Amino acid sequence: MTGAESLLQALLANDITVCFMNPGTSEMHFVSALDRTPELRGVLCLFEGVCSGAADGYARMTGRPAATLLHLGPGLANALSNFHNARKARSPIVSIVGEHSRQHLEYDAPLSADIVAFARTVSTDVCVARSPDELPRAITQSVRAARRPPGQVATLIIPADLSWSEAPEPGPPVSPQARAVPDGARVCEAARLLKSRKSTGVLLSGSAALARGIDAAGRLAAAGARVFVDRNAARLASGRGRFQPTRIPYFPEPAQELLSGLEHLILVEAKPPVSFFAYPGLRSELAPGHCQMHVLAGFEEDGVAALESLADECGARRASPVTMEPHPDQDSIGAIIAELLPENAIVSDEMVSSGGEVTPHLVAAAPHDLLPVTGGSIGQGLPVALGAAVACPERKVVALEADGSGMYTLQSLWTIARERLDVTTVIFANRRYRILEIEMRRTGAHGFGPIADRMIDIGDPALDWVRLAAGMGVSASRAATGSEFRDQFDAAMQVREPRLIEAVLPF
Repeated sequence: MTGAESLLQALLANDITVCFMNPGTSEMHFVSALDRTPELRGVLCLFEGVCSGAADGYARMTGRPAATLLHLGPGLANALSNFHNARKARSPIVSIVGEHSRQHLEYDAPLSADIVAFARTVSTDVCVARSPDELPRAITQSVRAARRPPGQVATLIIPADLSWSEAPEPGPPVSPQARAVPDGARVCEAARLLKSRKSTGVLLSGSAALARGIDAAGRLAAAGARVFVDRNAARLASGRGRFQPTRIPYFPEPAQELLSGLEHLILVEAKPPVSFFAYPGLRSELAPGHCQMHVLAGFEEDGVAALESLADECGARRASPVTMEPHPDQDSIGAIIAELLPENAIVSDEMVSSGGEVTPHLVAAAPHDLLPVTGGSIGQGLPVALGAAVACPERKVVALEADGSGMYTLQSLWTIARERLDVTTVIFANRRYRILEIEMRRTGAHGFGPIADRMIDIGDPALDWVRLAAGMGVSASRAATGSEFRDQFDAAMQVREPRLIEAVLPF
């Protein structure tokens, strides 16, 4: 058995059945071994940032790692942006990076790089296999690290000669590590705070933002608790009929106003909330300075079990029925999406500046999973949708994508078409980096002169998303009015194939 075959067999033994890849010369033996290991699905991506983002989307929907296969240091460097987002999402990923053969390393060839240094920016565990005999141990270490709660990017670096050398059989599968259940003392203390007359809130993130955690939080809310959710949580159970915790606003002023008066904040797989950026004259912390933080469950602990125990301790037995008030402007793009979104859909959100016009409507859509921006590194929306569709082929996936950020990982559309994935992409085409127009004013940078304006204008020449999508093999159309968008989005929801709609804003 070669090292490449040993690696693929080890991945399968650990229930890692998908590898998003952009291989090069040093990984050819792994590619060749795919024909002898057909149970492992290789998904080719045309850019490494698509590989890392797709693995993130896959992990968010399954809770299990996918693998990525990348070529040397530059290949990993191209993937770092979406590995950053995956790290913030706490997604389990086994990132396999090929290295030059050991005898070639001394020559400082053109593609030589410090792969370990690149990997450490996004991985808490980096393992270098140094001999064929080490390979089984190295694979086991990386799988175990990726699956350690709450999940992480684990990087495994394999010199090319190990892939073609004889290697031992893979080691035994790694046993899943259960999340620790927080001790009862923390539950009792949180219950005491919620029962007191002090102003106390609960902040959810991680697994606590999934359906079971939301249900338990709904019980607490019915008993009078104020419940919030991290706007950058990796996955949020949303839609009508579900309890809807209040998402922390993006900008600090409304977020600080929302949390004003809180004396205590109970953190459930969450960290104390801070603003995305610093602004002149504003605090970075969003909760009041006097607000005390209490950890009910850490990142690596079972926040869902802790919430359920807390609801029991507070005597909150049943959540009130959830009713959604009609949202104004029912003919807007957000209202149309919410009305037509099918039940159990997955929504990948990278709308950026358009989010404020759409997200409030989604709480009234059919029950769905929302995959928000996590680390803020641009270009996650399309790859995350791709990975989610591979993970959940029976579910409709909708990518809500800004035109500027969509250009970072446009190549995702090619893989979506190649794999025939049921992904509908909506491009919010405002022909500008609109969020930067907002931030220019907020930061006190005193724009816009004509030169500065050109730095955020992406409408000259205008991006033609219909032709871009067609060039990637995805059927596409353009909507310039609300009625056109309604007809096109409705048609896309009726079929199981890749579609793209360029929504030219405003309309």
